[in-house]
Amino acid sequence: MTPPVFSHGSLRLYLLALLDERPRHGYELIQALSERFGGTYSPSAGTIYPRLAKLEEEGLVTKEADGRKTVYAITDAGRAELAARRPELDAIEDEVTDSVRRLADGVRAEVNGAMRALRAELASAAREAKRAARSGGGARAGADAAGADAAGADAAGAGGGAGAGGGAGAGGSAKDLHVESVRAVHEADLVLNEFRQQLRTDLRTQAHRGRISADTIARLRAQLAQVRADLLAELSRGA
Repeated sequence: MTPPVFSHGSLRLYLLALLDERPRHGYELIQALSERFGGTYSPSAGTIYPRLAKLEEEGLVTKEADGRKTVYAITDAGRAELAARRPELDAIEDEVTDSVRRLADGVRAEVNGAMRALRAELASAAREAKRAARSGGGARAGADAAGADAAGADAAGAGGGAGAGGGAGAGGSAKDLHVESVRAVHEADLVLNEFRQQLRTDLRTQAHRGRISADTIARLRAQLAQVRADLLAELSRGA
């Protein structure tokens, strides 16, 4: 993504600033721009080299062959222009810093939203599982009681005892299922938090290398949505 701050000749000014730090060849300038701006701006060779040629034509930079590479260096005239336009350069860096921060905030908000939605779905699934277990336990207790009434007085006593035991067993099963579900949700929270921290680290590392774009975030959103859909489908089958 090309930031608007590089319109109207601002890119040439930033190239002079990079060359004022030290001489560089074209690919080093491309890498430096990408790293400085966290991947929000990654110029092509077709963008950089014509501007370097223009700077050379104006006497602001020189070039020298270094093996198979061409190294560019700033001249005194280039330093004079850079000094005269220093406030403009500072404004460019401030605006691009804000752009990078907005991009990072957007990524963080999207990931946090997806994680919150997933936690909510897991909690909802746990409640549904608990409700289903309670309904199943009540039906089994009712069947035991009906069998006991049909068997006669003596059998009814024995069946009643069995029915009571069956009801306790069902209650115990529902309680165990609830505890297991709560434990599973807690473990899911740990997994999601670990995932979030690792993903943030990975994104920042790749952004520093200029590898994060709007397409990257779109793919992230789609893949997280697919993970959520797959999980919900699996939970529905289990219910």
